[in-house]
Amino acid sequence: MARKQAPKYRSLPEGQSWRVPKKGLDGEYYPIVRVGRHVPFGYEQDETDSQLLQPIPEQLEMLETAKTYLAEYSLRMVAQWLSRESGRYISHVGLFKRVNIEQQRRNAAQSYRGYERLAKEAAEKAKKLEDNRLGGSGTRRDND
Repeated sequence: MARKQAPKYRSLPEGQSWRVPKKGLDGEYYPIVRVGRHVPFGYEQDETDSQLLQPIPEQLEMLETAKTYLAEYSLRMVAQWLSRESGRYISHVGLFKRVNIEQQRRNAAQSYRGYERLAKEAAEKAKKLEDNRLGGSGTRRDND
């Protein structure tokens, strides 16, 4: 069986100078709403609100480092390193799912931006054709 290649992380798409922040301007991470049964790696349940997850900055920084290691090392080795360094267990399957879901979300967001751009271009072309067409709404005059 062939070994799967580590996911490749691309830079920002052409023409895009911004990125949805994972951290605030001062380097703080944002709390997230709990949507599933499990608490994801890098977060802990809030003491006052069971539906809110508070970030653990050290673990999230280690997770970002672990993603860069995936280009050189296997999932099992990176998951063992991450578990040993953070003190919180994460399996190779859990690490794979976390990385894979983030990649899918990144790809979906990029696709939606592309669809939005194409829809705007199509609407502009349709308006231009309508305005130039004989008898189109752009050629009519109101004779009231």
